[in-house]
Amino acid sequence: MAANDWRGKLELWFEHQEGKTRLMRRQHVGPLAVQRAFYPETDGSAHVYILHPPGGIAGGDQLAIECHLAEQARTVLTTPGATKFYRSEERTSMQQVRIDVAAGAVCEYLPQETIVFAGATASMKTQAVLAADAVYIGWDFVSFGRPAAGERFGAGTFRQSVEIVRDGEPIWFERFCVTGPEAVKDQPFVLAGQPIMGTLVYAGPSIEDAAARVRDTLGDDAQHVFSVSALERVVVCRYLGDHMSQAKSLFRRAWHVLREGGIGKGGVAPRIWAT
Repeated sequence: MAANDWRGKLELWFEHQEGKTRLMRRQHVGPLAVQRAFYPETDGSAHVYILHPPGGIAGGDQLAIECHLAEQARTVLTTPGATKFYRSEERTSMQQVRIDVAAGAVCEYLPQETIVFAGATASMKTQAVLAADAVYIGWDFVSFGRPAAGERFGAGTFRQSVEIVRDGEPIWFERFCVTGPEAVKDQPFVLAGQPIMGTLVYAGPSIEDAAARVRDTLGDDAQHVFSVSALERVVVCRYLGDHMSQAKSLFRRAWHVLREGGIGKGGVAPRIWAT
């Protein structure tokens, strides 16, 4: 690790007290912080914005985020802006997120997009550890380059893994790795030449006809760019296309359906998602 590399760590502890989820304790090292919690919902869910380094994540930077939800706590975690991985010069930049969700608690991890610039060597790892009856909804969007500006991800490497564990048993695990030349290929077994991909995973109470309900809500808008699968213990939505605004709109609508069906309340999006 070079002397000028960032090493940031953020730990958050949430508890449910007197009808409201409160951020009881926080620890941070380096360029990670949070804004004060907002409470736009009647059930006392805490909406919290995680602040990343303002200059983005460069080669060799290592960021670790840990969130602990006590019993019955409810949080919506997001970010006010995109996470950016810049050119790395062969030093891997990394972000690791671990979320522990205790009995009866609900965590929704809904960050803004991740932009991987050409020449980046980057890694993202997300792990959610759930009690038997805890609920987790998480999504991510990854943009390879900046398609709106005509910039493509022609060089570099991006690795990503997402793991969800319930009651000590893995219920969802996915690992992904793409290099710059692969990202711009047209083959369907890679990214079919599309620069933006997204994944939403719901792990909670069973929802009858979950996939059909999501499809009916999205209708023709989802054709050719969106899919949804109801597996044994998770519901998974995917996006692959070239418009970030389209990806966010589709996922936000799918999230509303899964949220209402799984935890019995309509979707009150973080303020940043209402725009």
